[in-house]
Amino acid sequence: MEDKVIYLLFMFGISIHNIEEALWLPAWSKYAKRYTKQVDAQEFRFAVMMITIFALLATSAIIMFHQTPISTYIYFGFLGAMMINVVFPHVIATIALKRYAPGLASGILLILPINSGIIFKSINANIVSFIDVIASTIIVGIVLLICLPILLKIGKVIKEYYLN
Repeated sequence: MEDKVIYLLFMFGISIHNIEEALWLPAWSKYAKRYTKQVDAQEFRFAVMMITIFALLATSAIIMFHQTPISTYIYFGFLGAMMINVVFPHVIATIALKRYAPGLASGILLILPINSGIIFKSINANIVSFIDVIASTIIVGIVLLICLPILLKIGKVIKEYYLN
């Protein structure tokens, strides 16, 4: 049971992180035009909501299907991908733009300590190996990078459908 409870900490961290991004990143993105395109608030919020739902599904799967390799790989891949997300783009964007990037505080104060704690505890308990975490982080990270522009486009279609 203890393992199942600790898995929920990831949902707490990613939810707070994604709320911080949803509230402030769209307005901030106009300052980052040199590095990325400006994002529409409604489209971005849809994409962030979907990523949060994906994280909830990954967390539910690891809790309900603890023994299955696929749920383990997806969950730990999500943990690792979110840790990389703290560094790139949040830390790098803050340094490059000399302006706070939304998501940095929650990333440093929640994502990094919670996710690394879960990963280290799980490696020590032989739930997952370090190599599996690295491999699944790369795979889930790539999938999330592919999904993000698709989710933004879906958000745009939904926005246009409901506003017209």
